[in-house]
Amino acid sequence: MTARTLPALYGEDFAADPERHYAALRQAGPLARVEIAPGVEAMLATDYETALDVLRDTHTFGKDPRPWPDTVPADSPVRPVLAYRPAVTFADGDTHARYRKVIGDSLALVGPHVLQRQVSTAAAELIGRFAGAGRADLVADYAQQIPLRVFSQWFGLPYEEGERLARTHSAMVDLGEDAHAAHEDLTGAIRDLVADRRARPQRDLTSYLLQHPAGLDDAETVRQIAVAFGSGHELTANLVANTLQHMIADPRYDRSVYAGAMTAHEAINEVLWRNPPQATSTGYYVRYDTTFHGVGLRAGQLVLVSYAAANTSSRPGGPTTDPWGASESAHLAWGAGPHSCPARQPALLIAITAIEELTSRLCDMEQTVPAGQLRWRPGPFYRALAALPVRFTPWAPKAPAPPDESGDGASAGRRGAAVGR
Repeated sequence: MTARTLPALYGEDFAADPERHYAALRQAGPLARVEIAPGVEAMLATDYETALDVLRDTHTFGKDPRPWPDTVPADSPVRPVLAYRPAVTFADGDTHARYRKVIGDSLALVGPHVLQRQVSTAAAELIGRFAGAGRADLVADYAQQIPLRVFSQWFGLPYEEGERLARTHSAMVDLGEDAHAAHEDLTGAIRDLVADRRARPQRDLTSYLLQHPAGLDDAETVRQIAVAFGSGHELTANLVANTLQHMIADPRYDRSVYAGAMTAHEAINEVLWRNPPQATSTGYYVRYDTTFHGVGLRAGQLVLVSYAAANTSSRPGGPTTDPWGASESAHLAWGAGPHSCPARQPALLIAITAIEELTSRLCDMEQTVPAGQLRWRPGPFYRALAALPVRFTPWAPKAPAPPDESGDGASAGRRGAAVGR
């Protein structure tokens, strides 16, 4: 079988119905040969137990792509995604632990109450922009905007710069023709930010990264920010959009979500099982020739884990047997092992708050196109809607009540309670 005949893990056909492709790939065994970009081959783990073993087995698999055979065309759009950089995603051992501690310490500075307030404030402003129209694209108008505003605040970026970073990262992971240019644009913008904060520190995470005791140099700082901002924004935006689509379109949840029978957290859990925002891991690389789960692997070979396929593979207690009872800690949407997502809790808090704010205000949203006609972005790594058009009863926020000049203590108390909510 040549690379040209391998199942493609990208393109419009794959994006339209990935589960059909995963079902066919499972017939080839726990690890299947796939093409992730034109002329670029990988082994894909589609079985849950096999996927978990890849994620945890640091003896057999490493994250540093430099041993990967240099057979990928120089202009391949997958190069900017998988090529080595001094960042947490591409490091092993002590270097990985050093980078991960910097990211973990940085995220710990963001208090959950402050984060929730940031999201609520952004949500109220965004909803106010489209609520009166009775129509919106919940991807462009809401899901992408919420984490963009939050992450821009975190790193001290003007909104316009944050928007450019998010847009260029999306272009890169979608493996479009401009992937290389997008990567250079992304790196250059962050490099300028780091140079400015090195000279003029401020109260933001970029300045903290530069001052961390780990002593990151400028290149390392640029790469950690690129990973944290780009991947964090992408994952969180997709989680919000995928969950909103699931809640609005699935007849099992018609009205029940808005009536309180199912929480946003529960809806998110089911999406993380069945339609995770990151469908496929970044690269793992075989350290030596071996046989793994009955499949022969060679040193340097690229292996990817399909979180989406593994989550829906048959296994006791998984969502295929009991979707309501599946443990939220057992799915692989956040990864597993030493490279599991370090931003799981902030991402969940952003998503839950954003969804609750929207559904509490617009409780009769309907998709304006059938679920089967929604367009999904074509890259292999993320499960991301291109758009989610909805309609709803137009709604206008009430103007703030005028101050009570009567001196009525009860009225003043009510005003205080309203501010406290």
